[in-house]
Amino acid sequence: MTENKANVILDVRGLTCPMPVLKTKKAIDGIGSGQILEVIATDPASKADIPALLGRLGHELLEATEKNGVFSFLIKKNGATATT
Repeated sequence: MTENKANVILDVRGLTCPMPVLKTKKAIDGIGSGQILEVIATDPASKADIPALLGRLGHELLEATEKNGVFSFLIKKNGATATT
């Protein structure tokens, strides 16, 4: 597996679009630059939506895995991001 360890874990299992993305954005806003957020989701749309969100915000997807319908994303918050 990975050597990256999450500073914060966000469990959005059971939620459907757009909630996993909205909660992921809020969680990213709440952590410090360089910290790692793990998002755990069951919404199949998350597989595309979370990476798309990170692309727009400029954060790094360190790892994305799927096991038995559960998606896990390790996200590193980058420092130089736009605020809205």
